[in-house]
Order: sequence, then structure tokens, then C-alpha cells
Amino acid sequence: MSDDAPGSEIAERVLRVASALFAIVFALLVASAITVPAADLAVSIGLVAEGSTGYQLLRTVLQFGGFAVAVAGYLAITGEWELARASRPDARQAAIVVGGGAVLFAFQYGALFALDQVGLSTGQNQAVVPAGDPVTYYLAMIAVSLAVVGPVEELLFRGVVQGGVRRAFDAVPAVLIASLAFGLIHLPSVSGTPAERWAYVGVVVVLGSVLGALYEWTDNVVVPGLAHGVYNAAIYVVLLAQAL
Repeated sequence: MSDDAPGSEIAERVLRVASALFAIVFALLVASAITVPAADLAVSIGLVAEGSTGYQLLRTVLQFGGFAVAVAGYLAITGEWELARASRPDARQAAIVVGGGAVLFAFQYGALFALDQVGLSTGQNQAVVPAGDPVTYYLAMIAVSLAVVGPVEELLFRGVVQGGVRRAFDAVPAVLIASLAFGLIHLPSVSGTPAERWAYVGVVVVLGSVLGALYEWTDNVVVPGLAHGVYNAAIYVVLLAQAL
């Protein structure tokens, strides 16, 4: 029996990690199943025009709405609601949200500066490329980032994925595995040379690690969710200022 115990423990760890990573695949499938037909319907009834700012914003909201539906479905199926531990932030956590967003923003620009010093740059995420009027798009994305994108991505990657991997490993491996998955999921949406795209992924992995640390520190997925939203919103504020 003692010889079987190590193998059983390894198998259980592999199963927990695989289950956590499957949540990402499940979220992508659900989001695609919701986004494509709903966006096409909106175009067909004249709600938005394909290729317009409204169409781009609608697809973003639908995609992340699909992620949220998938997370709820995953937690309901597995019964592991405790993975995504959430509560209303207190004053201390609110300060962490603001500080965390500022750290993420500062790190990104610091990383871009450091890469530039060695002749490298990162690719461009298509989420920051407006399909129509840039001012309208950036203004809308400030709100969408705070209310939808940041909270939903963190619910999936920090709550479900990191929380699930945390059941198999200690905090550091869980944070790193979830952050690596977080970085890789952005790769298809990044344009540029292979080196630029992978540089972008590397920066996102580090950003994800900071968010993962915030979750471990506060035990409240709302904190990294809002910090992520603040960080994204700050990027759109800069882009908006440049577009004006």
C-alpha cells in the first residue's frame, strides 16, 4: 500500500491541474458559442454594423460574458465554488487594488523601456486597436475594462485556474502555472514578429504573477479583478489622451 501512495498522490495532482486548465478550454468554447451567433444576430437586426466600434465593443462584452457563464458552469459542475473566493473589499483591500493597478502599469512601461534598451519590443494586442472612432472606443473600454474584462479574467485565471492548481501545489507553483496559462492565452491576439509576440507573452506572465500574488495575499478574487481593471483602464486612458 505504501508503494501505491506516491503514485496515487501524483495522479491526483495531475488530475487537479488538468481540471483547472480544462476550465480555460471550456471558457473559450462557451465564449465562442455565445459571441459569434449573438454578434451575427445583432448585425442582422441592425443593432450594430459589422466592423464598427459598437460591433467591436459588443463582441468584447459577449466574449467575457461567455467566460463568466463558463466559470459559473464549471463551478456548478465541479461543486468547487470555494475556488473563487470573493467578498466586498475593505478599505485596506481597496488601497491594494489601487496600488496593485499602479504597480502593473509601472511594470509594463518599465518592461517596454528595458526591452527597448536591448533593441527589442513587444507585439500589439488587437484589443487596443479600434475598429472605428478611437476616442469612442477608448472611452468605452475604460468602463468595460473596470466592470467586465479585469474582473472576469481574474475570476477565471486566478479564481478557477490558480485556485484549482493550488489544490495540487503550494502557492508559488500555482501562481506560476496560472500566469503561464494567462500569458499563452493572449498569444493568438497579439500581432508582430515571433520575437515580439513572445516578448508580449513574457510581460503578461509577469503581470499575471503579480495578480496571482494579490489573490494569495488577500484571499479575495475581487482584489486582483479590480486591480487588473484599473491597469487596463489606465492603458486606455493613455491611448485616449494620445488620440485626442
